[in-house]
Amino acid sequence: MIGWYVHHHGHGHVARFLAVQPHLRTPVVVFSSMRRPAALASEVEWVELPTDADGFEDRDGVLRDPRDADPTVRGHLHWAPHGHPGHRARLAAIAAASVTRELQAFVVDVSAEVVAFARLLGLRTVAVTQPGARTDTPHALAYALADRIVAPWAHGAVPATGLSAHGDRVLWTGGISRYDGRTPDGAREPRSLLILGRVIDDDVREQVTALLRAHGWEVTAVGHDAASRVDDPWPLLSRSTVVLSAAGQNSVADLAAAGARAVVIAQERPFCEQDHTADALERWGLARRADASTSAAELVALVEAASEDSPDWARWQVSGGAGRMAAAVEAMLP
Repeated sequence: MIGWYVHHHGHGHVARFLAVQPHLRTPVVVFSSMRRPAALASEVEWVELPTDADGFEDRDGVLRDPRDADPTVRGHLHWAPHGHPGHRARLAAIAAASVTRELQAFVVDVSAEVVAFARLLGLRTVAVTQPGARTDTPHALAYALADRIVAPWAHGAVPATGLSAHGDRVLWTGGISRYDGRTPDGAREPRSLLILGRVIDDDVREQVTALLRAHGWEVTAVGHDAASRVDDPWPLLSRSTVVLSAAGQNSVADLAAAGARAVVIAQERPFCEQDHTADALERWGLARRADASTSAAELVALVEAASEDSPDWARWQVSGGAGRMAAAVEAMLP
């Protein structure tokens, strides 16, 4: 059996697992603080872990903030707060399952501490990495300990200096999208913009919408709040003339799967992950780049310019990416 750790921040890590899992032939058990996704196959076991980021009572009954409990171990780890019962219970659940489920390999998406812990348990360990300047001590430790490192983007697209010393263990799968192989849902509608997710402030979105509609565009915004969420944005993604999206790994892979003309907005993330990705997309001519400081008028100009683009998304290597990651994981099994 394969163990798989899914980080709870955002939806990208679980989306990647949901894309890869159907390609696995080996049973898998997932560990995460997230609730079980509704779309997950019923045969996949999901272990919900306690949180380790909330306040906790110490032995004297004093409420403590984990940020004040030396969580980085003087910069050697990212998160391991002293005395936090949730943190201890998380690792205990993984250790217990490694015995009771007879785990043979463990995928970590993402956590330097879980990589180290899984390897200390003697498990063949696959670390999923992300773009950005990940040259800090915890990332260096995780990369050094992992038996395999998966980089889910096209080789050469995004610089990854932290991986340079581990090239023989790195697999560049290309982008991983849940939409890989899905056919477009009809022809592209002329002069139509899809704003995907909460990528710009509400007032900027309203200004962009008004300006584009004045130019004869149709504008659809989904995912920026609970009321606007849709279960399956693929029809909109594949039919829109231009998509305005974040520059996260899963968002970009979905754009590539749809062959979309795009404007990507680099959102603030640790290690400048989205800035590095957005720079790469602009450099390769795959998307127009913007950021939080880009005005509504500038975004409108970028959207109209992007409508004339012909991006060669094949360069992002999404086709078969999920299958390549699944094969790499199962290749670790004894």
